[in-house]
Amino acid sequence: MIYFYTSTSPNGYKVAICLEELGLSYRVFVVNLSKGEQRASKFLALNPNGRIPVIFDHKTDQVLFESGAILLYLAETSGRLIPVSGAKRWDVINWLFLHSAAIGPALGQRVNFSIFAKDKIPNVINHFVDETERLYGILNERLCDRQFLCGDYSIADIANFGWLHIAKLTGFSFDKFEALSAWYERVAARPAVARGLAVPEPALGP
Repeated sequence: MIYFYTSTSPNGYKVAICLEELGLSYRVFVVNLSKGEQRASKFLALNPNGRIPVIFDHKTDQVLFESGAILLYLAETSGRLIPVSGAKRWDVINWLFLHSAAIGPALGQRVNFSIFAKDKIPNVINHFVDETERLYGILNERLCDRQFLCGDYSIADIANFGWLHIAKLTGFSFDKFEALSAWYERVAARPAVARGLAVPEPALGP
C-alpha cells in the first residue's frame, strides 16, 4: 500500500495519474494548504521542504518527495512507463528533468504572478508569458513527428501534462501549437488520466 499525500495541484495530479496508470493500491491523505498543514511537524518529517506531493511506500519503507522523483520511483519499481535501459530510457529522463527544471517552474511562476499576486507587475508577467510560450514551442517541435514525447507514453508525458492541464484551465492557451494541443487531447482522453485528475478533487481553474 502506498500512502499518498496531496492536494488539488498540478504536481499532485502528476502522481495521481501515474498511480492510476500503474494500477497501484494507494490511500490518499489530503494536505490542506490553506490551513498550513504542509508546515506541520508531522508533514515536515516526511518532506522537510513542506511541499506536496509525498508518498510513503509501505512495501519498501521508502518516503519520496518531489513529483519527478516520485514518478521515476513508481516507474522504476513497477517496470513500466520508462524503458529499462539504453538511449530510450535516458530520453525519458531528459524530458522529465526538462519539465522539473524549466516547464513546471515557469508555468508555476506565471500562475503566481498573473493570478495570485496582489501586485501585478507587467514586466514580470511578460517575462513568464514569453518563457512559457518558448517552452510550448519546444514541446510542440518535439511532438510534430511523434504521438508522445519519447515515442511510447511515459512518465515524461505525465509530468508535462500535469502543468499543461492547469495552464489550459487558467487560460494560458497553447491552441496555436497544433502538435502540443493534439498531444494534450490524446493524453487527456486516457481513462487513468481522467481518474487521476479527480484526486483528491478536480481543479476548476481561477
